[in-house]
Amino acid sequence: MTSGNRSEAVDVQKSYEVRTYGCQMNVHDSERLSGLLEGAGYVRAPEGSDGDADVVVFNTCAVRENADNKLYGNLGRLAPMKTKRPGMQIAVGGCLAQKDRDTIVRRAPWVDVVFGTHNIGKLPVLLERARVQEEAQVEIAESLEAFPSTLPTRRESAYAAWVSISVGCNNTCTFCIVPALRGKEKDRRTGDILAEIEALVAEGVSEITLLGQNVNAYGSDIGDREAFSKLLRACGTIEGLERVRFTSPHPRDFTDDVIAAMAETPNVMPQLHMPMQSGSDTILKAMRRSYRQERFLGIIEKVRAAMPDAAISTDIIVGFPGETEEDFEQTMHAVREARFANAFTFQYSKRPGTPAADMEGQIPKEVVQERYMRLSALQETISWEENKKQVGRTLDVMVAEGEGRKDGATHRLSGRAPDNRLVHFTKPSQDVRPGDVVTVEISYAAPHHLLAEGTPLGVRRTRSGDAWEKRNATPAERPAGVMLGLPGIGAPAPQPVAATPGCGCD
Repeated sequence: MTSGNRSEAVDVQKSYEVRTYGCQMNVHDSERLSGLLEGAGYVRAPEGSDGDADVVVFNTCAVRENADNKLYGNLGRLAPMKTKRPGMQIAVGGCLAQKDRDTIVRRAPWVDVVFGTHNIGKLPVLLERARVQEEAQVEIAESLEAFPSTLPTRRESAYAAWVSISVGCNNTCTFCIVPALRGKEKDRRTGDILAEIEALVAEGVSEITLLGQNVNAYGSDIGDREAFSKLLRACGTIEGLERVRFTSPHPRDFTDDVIAAMAETPNVMPQLHMPMQSGSDTILKAMRRSYRQERFLGIIEKVRAAMPDAAISTDIIVGFPGETEEDFEQTMHAVREARFANAFTFQYSKRPGTPAADMEGQIPKEVVQERYMRLSALQETISWEENKKQVGRTLDVMVAEGEGRKDGATHRLSGRAPDNRLVHFTKPSQDVRPGDVVTVEISYAAPHHLLAEGTPLGVRRTRSGDAWEKRNATPAERPAGVMLGLPGIGAPAPQPVAATPGCGCD
């Protein structure tokens, strides 16, 4: 590390890059990290800079397979770049940092800062301290210092935003290390949540996703078992808020009042992502999941009775220790009964620090792979069949950014239906912005998307589209810069990024 000239203050714009791994909670934290850095005077590095930034931040995940190997591989690729660029800094945060702590600096001594899940607000200060003291700063807080949503945010989307309602988790699933890294559940005050949503809507946001490690357990920290359903209903009173989603709920806490609130609140979308993990009661017990197949399927039945058009998705782990062929067939049976619109399936892999990693009956990889392929094929068939039911329907699609990689070549646009299905549609003759709503008729279905090939039936320009247009028409105001003399530390804002639903642990 190279310190600046302390005798004079030089105003220099330094760039940053944040690399995010893991679930939506990590994406949400990365929004805050980006905001903090911009508030401290850094500017975002151009897309595709691939480490060519003054500060590179890794926001890590500890629940994915080989998460540490991926991190150290990426750190290794940055080492020669750092040698060639005096003053470049590398920071590692998130769940893996909370878990490994000093191990990161020992294995990658060129890392400047290591911070945990509870103190992301300290990043700018730690970077400055590392630069001045010319040594790595490792600071891991054992409890939450500030609720992430109170930190400044850099949001990339003008029309959609994450809103965190709780952090941590009170469950003890044997395959999951998240509670050990993010702590016990801590709920935000309802008034603070609604105030944030109202502020976002005032800025042009029309879709919000309520976020929590176990989102529908909201209220356990404040002693109100119906707090989550009340929150959903309160969202329905916010003028200008068109779409409300949430992720990820736990079947244990999915009560009838939540289903009623979903069905009776017009802006709560007919969509549910609820991790099942396994269809075998034996395996669910070994996982320490507090429900059984009958309970899970019963919830789905109630949801569909209240919202017939609801699209339901899930997470499933294949090959958990002790899983027999009979256990796996129970999962296949549950998938056939549930008819998920989509399922995120994972092959079980040992996650150090979890009880499951030391269980007897670890399944050979080739057996896990074969079961995984069978399950994927079944779900692919069901997804396609369920999507075919959408053909001929008229849907209001909110135009999105970055959802259709072939849109330019096909002269189409892409967006999300109310139930969150991805829709590609013919580009209207009039100008359409992300956040606007286009009414289309579905003409074709594929397993993972819908297609509307005809002329759109209508276009509704929205406040979100106006906000997107304003953001992209106005050059970003030049930040004050990073003072290389006496430190000037401030605060900024983050960005929503596509992430895998859940950690596979909800």
